[in-house]
Amino acid sequence: MDDTFSSPGGPPPPPLATPPIITPPSPGRPQKSHGWMIFSIILIVLLCFCVFVIFGMIASRAVGLSRQFPTVATRESGPQLEEVLLKDNDAHDKIAVITVDGIITSHEADQAGNNMVDVIKAQLDEAKKDHQVKAAILKVDSPGGEVMASDEINRAIRKFQEGRDGKPIVCSMGSLAASGGYYISCPCRWIVADRLTLTGSIGVIMETINYRGLMDKIGVEPYVFKSGKYKDMLSGMRSTNEIPPGEHAMVQGLIDETFDQFKQVVADGRDSAHEKNNSEGQPLASDWKDYADGRVLSGDEALKLGLVDELGDFDAAVNRAKKIAGISDANLIEYHETYDISNFLRLFGQSGQTHAGAVKLDLGFDAPRLQMGEPYFLYMPTAD
Repeated sequence: MDDTFSSPGGPPPPPLATPPIITPPSPGRPQKSHGWMIFSIILIVLLCFCVFVIFGMIASRAVGLSRQFPTVATRESGPQLEEVLLKDNDAHDKIAVITVDGIITSHEADQAGNNMVDVIKAQLDEAKKDHQVKAAILKVDSPGGEVMASDEINRAIRKFQEGRDGKPIVCSMGSLAASGGYYISCPCRWIVADRLTLTGSIGVIMETINYRGLMDKIGVEPYVFKSGKYKDMLSGMRSTNEIPPGEHAMVQGLIDETFDQFKQVVADGRDSAHEKNNSEGQPLASDWKDYADGRVLSGDEALKLGLVDELGDFDAAVNRAKKIAGISDANLIEYHETYDISNFLRLFGQSGQTHAGAVKLDLGFDAPRLQMGEPYFLYMPTAD
């Protein structure tokens, strides 16, 4: 029997087609992540932007210098300031606020390399050059500080108010305006203190430490070669019998001379202000020098002695500044330091050097770092 099926009398069926061979697709290349390309593009854009900003600053500085010194390339020194609006009263006139906070010093510099005295003098210069600034407010919250630094700020304040283009300064005392804090306040045209303000502390302090007894106990003996018997004055390495007679009187004489200068500054500043204020403020009491023995005074006591003119807060100082300047309203401004790329490079360079090997002890408060043998206008509650 034939197994091939065919219809009777018909043509034979077509042969079966061979099934196609399916070849598996060749594996393609794995897709690469484009994250690194995006990161590279962003990094390049940022670098280009930084380069553009730096070259722009260099070009603008070069153009500014070339206008004044076409043949000399120098970098402007001193604090670089920008005006910041504290309170917008929609006024044309302005009152500049100068803040003195903490220990008055010329030894410690900020990240731009400027100390407190440099910054305050620069702020006063900016306020005096601006014709829209009609007065200034000196906000003081300080226990005082170095004699020289306090005196420099005092002279800068007096200079700001002198002459035809002089402008009045009103002092607004915070919680503490003692010793050097009062020294820089007394030349102001008007002084406003709170009832609870601690002020006064008119006096001078200078201290040293004698550690010869400790050296003797551990067997350390110093050898000192000097040109004169007073060359090592205030040295802590000498025993009591090695201190020349008269040295104490000499040091005390220096303190007394500086103290007399302090009292003269107070008298001159307060008398001048009282004269300019047409007797509106408080005159110095006849016995005010009896209280210039280093004691601190409350705002109430200072008012009675004529060391301040008015009791009030910062707003009272603003109102008084407007009244003295003869203006109805003013915007409150202050000046902040600005920093360029060189300031940041200086900051990075100092970070590894300034406190190398130093150990910081946290006592819960900021103790003033005093230099041995240097006189201070400073209120020190812990001093004997």
